[in-house]
Amino acid sequence: FGGDVVEKAVVLVGADMPDLVAHGTGKHRLLRGIARTDDDVPGVAVVAHEAAPREGLEREAHTVAGGDIGDGAELPFRGGAFDVVYSSNVAEHIPDWRAMGEEMVRVAKPGGLVVLSYTVWLGPFGGHETGLWQHYVGGDYARRRYAKVHGHEPKNVFGESLFAVSAREGLEWAEGTGQLAAAFPRYHPWWAWWVTRVPLLREFAVSNLVLVLRA
Repeated sequence: FGGDVVEKAVVLVGADMPDLVAHGTGKHRLLRGIARTDDDVPGVAVVAHEAAPREGLEREAHTVAGGDIGDGAELPFRGGAFDVVYSSNVAEHIPDWRAMGEEMVRVAKPGGLVVLSYTVWLGPFGGHETGLWQHYVGGDYARRRYAKVHGHEPKNVFGESLFAVSAREGLEWAEGTGQLAAAFPRYHPWWAWWVTRVPLLREFAVSNLVLVLRA
């Protein structure tokens, strides 16, 4: 469920992770993933962003992972409640990902970790199911072409449930908090992490950027 990302972040900054709040459910896959590892991750709270039946999601959240349901931009938790606050592939699906980021920082304990992982727009998978190159022409074009080819709108509709978030924007926001501890490409081997430091290259070479903040 993204434990690889959290584990890398924890190792990078030498933190513990007894209490975790996770953003995004991926049609319940995150819930089930947490359930498989809940001996290592107590105090889990799942925050849903996908358009899914809330009642079924809420039932499974509490049954499978003991989770809570809430809006990522208005987390239903007190400040400083969690050791690790983790978001996987949510930022590119909401119009104000920075508000979500601020909330993540707010609910993290002093010295805790905020781990925000998202798909970079100009990376090969920025357009999601609309194709590997179509989004380079433009998000609206990719959406129209997908609908023409498949006869229906894509699940991730540009401007509604899919937004362009660059690596630069994410890094600037994280640096602006004064709490950025590390940044690395999620799916690259460690020896290729240097691409994150090269301004233009990172926009195309980093498919998923992980921002690690120390609260």
